[in-house]
Amino acid sequence: MVAMTLLEAKVSVYDKEGKEVESIPLPSVFNTPFRPDIILRDVTSIRANRRQPYGSMFRAGMRHSVETWGKGRGVARVQRIKGLSRAAESPNNIGGRRAHPPRSEKVWAKKINEKERKLALKSAIACTTRKELVLARGHILPEGKTLPIVFTDDAEEMGKTVEIEAFFAALGLIEDIRRVREGRKIRAGKGKMRNRRYRQPVGPLVVVSDDKRPLFRAAKNLAGVDVCTPDKLNTEMLAPGGVPGRLTLFSRKALAALEGLQ
Repeated sequence: MVAMTLLEAKVSVYDKEGKEVESIPLPSVFNTPFRPDIILRDVTSIRANRRQPYGSMFRAGMRHSVETWGKGRGVARVQRIKGLSRAAESPNNIGGRRAHPPRSEKVWAKKINEKERKLALKSAIACTTRKELVLARGHILPEGKTLPIVFTDDAEEMGKTVEIEAFFAALGLIEDIRRVREGRKIRAGKGKMRNRRYRQPVGPLVVVSDDKRPLFRAAKNLAGVDVCTPDKLNTEMLAPGGVPGRLTLFSRKALAALEGLQ
């Protein structure tokens, strides 16, 4: 366990032009110890609980009228379709049933204690201040910017994607957006046939005070950028794949909302 010494830490607040306008203290949640084990446990639980059960249809591969010829004919003693010599139903036969098919009653969900889940979320929030973790995730950071990046509340009123892109450029984050765009590749393997043809790096996370703000919808058009509100934050958003340190931007009001996080 590595404790984070942020008791007196302050972050800069930037306006729509990317200029520093003030400096404010971080909420107490950013003092949470770094717990990568609990973060990974919570992300694994979130992903498992999202899985949809699937399975074979009842008696799949067994809906034939079959008979066994018995011994003495010089052929394998397997079930054969009545009136034909074609084998059926056995797993070792062509067209036969699967030996161990997936079962729809299988429980994919994974439980996690409520206190562990809350600790994972708070630890993932605290990791957004650690530059070495953010860089380790591949993000491109501008020089001299404090983490997490906090912007003024009036920036939430930007309703056009071109304005958001100019805002990211003013903050020095446009290279990180470009990294996501250029990193979009065609997936290797059969996933191409299963509605997940492309793989793409994860970009910044923007946290706004209200999902009715224009910024909430406009920023989603940027590649790799996710937008959410403080009450919808979860560990997977802050640590995709269970790896903490996602580049995160908070509005001033959204950052204040984290003060009461228990």
